[in-house]
Amino acid sequence: MGGLCALKLALLVRACDKSHRYNIVMLDTQLEVLQGIRSALEAGQKATLVSVIKTWGNAPRPVGALLAVASNGRFWGSVSGGCVEDDLIGKLIEQPVDTPELAIYGETDEERQRFGLPCGGTLELLLEPLRTTDDVDPLIKALDEREIFIRETCLETRKVTVSALTEVSKTPPVPEFDGKVWRNIFGPAWRLLIIGAGQTSRYLADMAMGMGYSVSISDPRPEYRLGWDLPAAPLLEGYPDDVVTAFNPDARTAIVALTHDPRLDDAALLTALYSNAFYVGALGSIRTNNKRRERFREHFDFDDQTLDKLHGPVGLPIGSKSPPEIALAVLAELTALRNGVDLRARLDNAATLVD
Repeated sequence: MGGLCALKLALLVRACDKSHRYNIVMLDTQLEVLQGIRSALEAGQKATLVSVIKTWGNAPRPVGALLAVASNGRFWGSVSGGCVEDDLIGKLIEQPVDTPELAIYGETDEERQRFGLPCGGTLELLLEPLRTTDDVDPLIKALDEREIFIRETCLETRKVTVSALTEVSKTPPVPEFDGKVWRNIFGPAWRLLIIGAGQTSRYLADMAMGMGYSVSISDPRPEYRLGWDLPAAPLLEGYPDDVVTAFNPDARTAIVALTHDPRLDDAALLTALYSNAFYVGALGSIRTNNKRRERFREHFDFDDQTLDKLHGPVGLPIGSKSPPEIALAVLAELTALRNGVDLRARLDNAATLVD
């Protein structure tokens, strides 16, 4: 029943286009949601920020998902993929909240049936009033500068605090609600830098953009640059090591080397492994990647801790052979790690137990 929410959202968009009751904009990133709020406030509208703070059952959107609703009916983001938006937006147009409030959808079987929430899903939402651009401008500025921060809302005092997340951890912090304080993690758009403009890169770039990544390509080879046909994933100028340096990888950046040419892949990896990128991967067999690690250790004095950052062979071991299968394996591993799940480590541990 998970597709029901997407279907309802499509019908909602169509219905609202006909009636002109709502002016609908569906955007995905936190930055776009905040920019939408600012545009509404600048136009003299009231705005409500809605956050998913808790879920039960098979919820259609994760904890931390955002929806912003302006008093003129314009909205950005999603908290359920369309299951509860119609009801929620209607209420917030008629009566924007003046203080932080909790709302629950799907408490009863009747509600779950009415809203189309899948498999017993229940959502608890926090509704917050935003009345001046001062509420969002510092957040937008921080995201523009690719900072990661925690925004806390205390329901008892109604106080909102924002603090920078300075430490890069292998296990990323997650949004949480303790019954009194809601803590959400805000960060810039996820980026993917692909080394190589071949067929596998084309599939990976296309899939990754569908998953919300900002994708860029590095490949100095003229014949590959000439054949690149995905304008939304721009080709960057320069040799891969210089491109990685200029890219300034952060904790929301993944770098994947797919040329199968060690002169290009190694150039990028030598720089990428010392960066803050959350994922650095390279195409090739186990033997090829083990030789690469030996080269890096022997000629460049890499230690084991740094080499452990290299995901090679790249992607999850799902038996992928063709370019689209390899792209799928890479994106699956990126998705797992973004969600704090190291599936490769789990598979390695399972293999050790079997042995």
